Amino acid sequence: MAYSLITMQQSKSPVAEAFRTLRTNIQFTGVDSETKKIMITSAGPREGKSSTAANLAVSFAQAGKTVVVIDADLRNPSQHKLFGLDNRKGLSTALLQDPDEEGLKFFLRETGVPGVSILTGGPIPPNPAELLGSKRMKGLLELLGSQFDIVIVDTPPVIAVTDAAIISQIVDGVILVLASGEVNRDFALRGKELLAQVGAKILGVVLNKVDIKTSDYYYYYYYSSSGNEKHKKAKKQKRPRRRSEKTSDRQVTVSLGNRSMSS
Repeated sequence: MAYSLITMQQSKSPVAEAFRTLRTNIQFTGVDSETKKIMITSAGPREGKSSTAANLAVSFAQAGKTVVVIDADLRNPSQHKLFGLDNRKGLSTALLQDPDEEGLKFFLRETGVPGVSILTGGPIPPNPAELLGSKRMKGLLELLGSQFDIVIVDTPPVIAVTDAAIISQIVDGVILVLASGEVNRDFALRGKELLAQVGAKILGVVLNKVDIKTSDYYYYYYYSSSGNEKHKKAKKQKRPRRRSEKTSDRQVTVSLGNRSMSS
């Protein structure tokens, strides 16, 4: 199992709890209409959109949902790496054949995570935007939506290419992932504007790569989730930050709709 699937490897961590918060907030956005097909994108590269998509999928599965992850980042697919699979076939090859329900089983893969299937990106095609904007892509999404409770679509960064804007029009909602301390403010605003221009339903923002060991909220989560009162009291006092300290954990801050929740 890939280390990036922290919701599996550290299910009681603050980061895993953050994904549960994200999952709950998404469910509450579907009051008027069902939020089933969810696109994950970012403003720019290396902001953690793919790992966010994968961990969100695991979180939904842990709640008893059947989930499929579609790697629609056909220019730089990575979901197969996160789940430890090969990428010899996937979305790009499926869209060339326009598979029906039976034929689609050939392209779907089990991930080893109960309840989570994946349609990897497949070989990189010469025309990603054309494939993603095709009627076959829309039909494939509808077909998977009839087979799974949740469909999560990982797309390229919205500023880099048009792929994300195209997909955003055929899903129920979009989550924009931004890297704390890394993303340029103008890039973040531009990403939101590009999605709004095509009429995308923006569910909210995930702030990624927050240092949880220097965050007040880290101590809140330790206090609220620990069953040992002695340990609770011991963690009330915040320890000083050391400049050289680093952590592999990632914190996410969730802002969906009119809500703003940190985890």
